[in-house]
This record gives sequence, C-alpha cells and structure tokens, in this order.
Amino acid sequence: MYYIIKDNLEKTEKASIANSNKQFVAVLSYGQWEDEKDSFDMGIDMEPLAGEILSSEARVNYDSITGTFSIPDRSDFEKEYIKFAFALDEKGIVFIDDYGHVEVIITKISSKKQRRPSLERFLYDFLNYIIKDDLKLLKSYELELDNMEIAILNEDSALTSERVYEIRSDIRDLRNHYEELIDIAQVFEANENKFFLQDNLRYFNIYLNRLDRLYETASSIRDYTMQIRDLYKMHLDIKQNNIITILTIVTTIFMPLTLIVGWYGMNFKYMPELEYAWAYPTVFLVSLMILVVGILYFKRKKWL
Repeated sequence: MYYIIKDNLEKTEKASIANSNKQFVAVLSYGQWEDEKDSFDMGIDMEPLAGEILSSEARVNYDSITGTFSIPDRSDFEKEYIKFAFALDEKGIVFIDDYGHVEVIITKISSKKQRRPSLERFLYDFLNYIIKDDLKLLKSYELELDNMEIAILNEDSALTSERVYEIRSDIRDLRNHYEELIDIAQVFEANENKFFLQDNLRYFNIYLNRLDRLYETASSIRDYTMQIRDLYKMHLDIKQNNIITILTIVTTIFMPLTLIVGWYGMNFKYMPELEYAWAYPTVFLVSLMILVVGILYFKRKKWL
C-alpha cells in the first residue's frame, strides 16, 4: 500500500510517488521490500530484518534511518508482541510488515485532517497512537492497587498476591517499552541527517514529554506494587503471629492441667487422694481456677 501525505493520507500507486513532490508512506511485506528497496534510493547500511526484531529501536544510516518496532499487546502482555520494521529518509517512510499491523494503525489515523501535513506530523500521530490509551491503563492499575490495599486493611481472606505480581510484570514491560520509544523519538529529534524541518521537531519534543510522564507514572505504580506486596506480606505475618500467640496461650494454660491429669493418671496402689470423697471436686475446682487465672492474666497483658 502507498500513500501520499496531504491533508489526509491519500492512497495512491507506487508510480505516483515518483512523480509527486509530496512525502509518502508505504507499507510493504518483506518480500516486496526485497524486490523494491533499490527503487526508494535510501542509503541503508543496516538492513531491517524480520527475524531480528527483539525490541523497538532506530538506527541512523548514511542517508536514512532504519529501525524496528516491538509493541506489547495492552490487553494481554503475555501475547506475542506486534513487530514490524521501517526505513525512512526526507522523501517518506516505508513500513515493512507481513502481518497487517501497520495498516490497522494507518487506518485509524488517516482520517485526521492536518492543517500542516508533513512526515514529522505523520510520525507523531503514528507514535502517539501506540500509547494512546496507556494513561487510562495505568490509572486502572492504580485503582486496582488502591482496592487491593483497602482489601488488605479490611483483612479480606480471599485476597492473594498473584495479581500484584501480574501488574508488576505488566508495568515492567511497559517501562521497557517506553524506554525504547524514547530512544526512537530522540533519534528523530536529533535529526542527524537533516530529514526533518527544524520547526517540526517540536512534534518529537511533545511526544517525548508525554512519554516521560507515562514513564514516571509507570515507575510510581511499580513502586506502589512493591508497597502492596510488602503490606500483604506484613498482613500475613501478623495473622501468623496471632495464630502462634493463641497456640502459645492455649499451651501455657493447659500445661498445668496436663500435669494434673498425668499425675493422677499414674497407676500407683497407694494414692490417698483417690480415697477422699472431695478429691474429684477439689481437682476440678483447682483446674477451673488455673484456667480462669490464666485467661485473666493473658487478658491483662493484652494477649487476648
């Protein structure tokens, strides 16, 4: 697919690109790129290859900028990342994508009418689309963590730490992704090959500022997940300590009673207490007194 950058992105044929003084956007498969790359006349030193996409990055060539995108799926960070490559110069940008990911993004942003259309503005809209709902996503994570904190303080027995670790993992992936996008935007803003108009570099600056805010928010939420994890661990420790305390109290109270039971359970022939009429009531009352005194003692010490 080929587009001319006008007020809106306008679909065209490849032949029209050569005859136009407008900047272009092209979306090719890797096979098409291999067949047609020479016709774009870009000075490429480092070829964007499909099998080598491990991250989002941009590299400055002799007379072009090449790079790759590796974009996590915001609905499920465990899914395969969206991956494609690109090459650009002052005439336009070529996306190299076998799976139609770029076409989806272009379809979403192509309807926007621009007062001053340019390659820089297109790149800004394209990059901005990648992170368009991220602030809302981060806020939803923050709200979920707030609810977890309230649940912990209310001693919700159904709460587990599993979700906290999932959120922390998602935030880690997002922070890494933002760092990579920041690197790409900085390469564009540096404008080493003078492909972009000086006045239009502000688009990349605006984008970098937004990425910085998202990165800081993600870092804050990552710290929050650690606080929630520590709070949850402390809550478990307190519950375990309470259980141990109760077991200690029960053991301490019933230890003398166990001694009495063991003592009078011995099978000696001459135990005069066994002949007394009041022996059983006396032992019962002594045991009851030990029980009451033990409970009152621990209540006074605020263990109960």
